[in-house]
Amino acid sequence: MCGRFTLRSNLNLILQQFALDEVPDLTPRYNIAPTQMVPVIRANETGRELAMLRWGLIPSWSKDEKMGNRLLNARSETAAEKPSFRSAFRRRRCLVVADGFYEWKKIGTVSSGRGKGPPKQPYYIRMRDERPFAFAGLWETWRGPKGDELATPIQSCTILTTEPNDLMQTLHDRMPVILPPDDYEMWLDPDFEGIDALKALQRPLANDELIADPVSTFVNSPRNESPECVVTIDA
Repeated sequence: MCGRFTLRSNLNLILQQFALDEVPDLTPRYNIAPTQMVPVIRANETGRELAMLRWGLIPSWSKDEKMGNRLLNARSETAAEKPSFRSAFRRRRCLVVADGFYEWKKIGTVSSGRGKGPPKQPYYIRMRDERPFAFAGLWETWRGPKGDELATPIQSCTILTTEPNDLMQTLHDRMPVILPPDDYEMWLDPDFEGIDALKALQRPLANDELIADPVSTFVNSPRNESPECVVTIDA
């Protein structure tokens, strides 16, 4: 899965990496959490745009915006068929911009307290060269319950996940789909509906592309938003 990520990169680097003409000012983020606004690249009439969308996809037909709290991630194996995602999969695919993400590894089997499971060690995962990258995402517009439409519709997104590569398998049984730059154009094209070809893009990233290092449990709280989140430690 993917439950927290970062975006600390220089704006010029983001422009170059994603072939954008402009991007809004982005404050460096060290602990982006569910339901927050996240930077998303999608196709528009003239090419590509970077927009800020709420993380947690709210299907257009949903009666309650809280449904988005449960749809932070979508399984790549079934997203094209699932009612919550299939419409967005066909027409509203996007790139969720990041430069790292966190995963928590179980350590031992001893409970860390009454009613709690075993303790977990957070890891920070990123590209070896520290460059920004893109999670494969889907986006949707929710206008409110039928008969009670919102004055301002909510645009939201989800991050697709897949089976882990060998590196990520040591941390979790899922990993986010990270798209190579050569796949961006096909993924973003709203007129392309080759489901099999799109599914083929949603594969685990090669092991040698990523590195993972333990970080402090300071990152566990989404209230903590500072460079301390990404400082590596000895596990």
